[in-house]
Amino acid sequence: MKQSGKLTLANGTTFTGSWQGTAPVKGEVVFFTGMTGYQEVLTDPSYQGQILVFTYPLIGQYGIQAEASESNQIQVAGVIVQTLAEDGEGTSWLGEANVPILSGVDTRSLVHLLRTEGDQFGDMMQVDMSVTASIDTAYIASVSTTSNIEYVPEVEQGHIVCIDYGVKQSMIDALLERHMRVTVVPYDTTPERIQALAPDGLLFSNGPGDPTQLDPFLSGIRELATSYPTLGICMGHQVLAHAFGCTLLKQHHGHRGANHPVRHLASGQVFMTSQNHGYAVDVKSIEASEMELAYEHINDGSVEGLIHPVLPIMTVQFHPEASPGPTEAMVVFDQFVNSVLHQEVAYVG
Repeated sequence: MKQSGKLTLANGTTFTGSWQGTAPVKGEVVFFTGMTGYQEVLTDPSYQGQILVFTYPLIGQYGIQAEASESNQIQVAGVIVQTLAEDGEGTSWLGEANVPILSGVDTRSLVHLLRTEGDQFGDMMQVDMSVTASIDTAYIASVSTTSNIEYVPEVEQGHIVCIDYGVKQSMIDALLERHMRVTVVPYDTTPERIQALAPDGLLFSNGPGDPTQLDPFLSGIRELATSYPTLGICMGHQVLAHAFGCTLLKQHHGHRGANHPVRHLASGQVFMTSQNHGYAVDVKSIEASEMELAYEHINDGSVEGLIHPVLPIMTVQFHPEASPGPTEAMVVFDQFVNSVLHQEVAYVG
């Protein structure tokens, strides 16, 4: 049964709607601009603990498909929509996971506020509920695997160890399709244990929250990346950049959607990409670092990828695996696998 509910932002602004849920939640309120892909987004570990606002006005209209999930559970803390498809599977799916929904919200005004004033925390609840207590935002430990998991392709040409900060299933699938065996390991696995697995290359995955939560591991990250062909995606991009001398910053409002244009500087080629991040590499810090700029965001000039000029290390802020979103940046996986198979610098012009 629906009740009256509300979202109260950190700046005191309140938005009202119809509440479906059992308990109040607190989280960073962010928005996703894609027109489709709600299931992939809701199960993406990079959204762990966030209250997600969908800009597309109707959500839930095409149901749920088991093969579309990016993890084995819904990751967001809460969902805010303008219109919820009442006859869709999404409502019961979210309800079974105890993830609250606030529908009938003026999402256009809400997103305009977030774009103007920036991403901020908020409390989402039924009108007669109390505000939730403070929350722990060190999310990576909660989404990373706690033991090694191995994925084996039908034909194996190499072995990738994935350091799991919250890896999406579609990243693993992209490597399996390129005949790579993938071993996913916990985020805090030591370099010695990773070396014992005899990888041919390393993937530092996406993940939720502030990348500085991984600062204690930077020396090990650097040691590993200088020893194997390496690809970092999203969170992985940020921590590798930090390990090689770049500084990081919190964006005013993050990039979350499936329509972000990115330019590859060497070739001038433009990709439409899927993105989900609230932090970025400070472009002004690259010159003094060991890395070089490889990709830039066309709309705001932010850093979208780096390369090492000598070692086979490449990083991308965007999501080449998409899911949801355009797949034209899948070439990043081809470049990475080529560097693994031939032990060459990963950069391709």
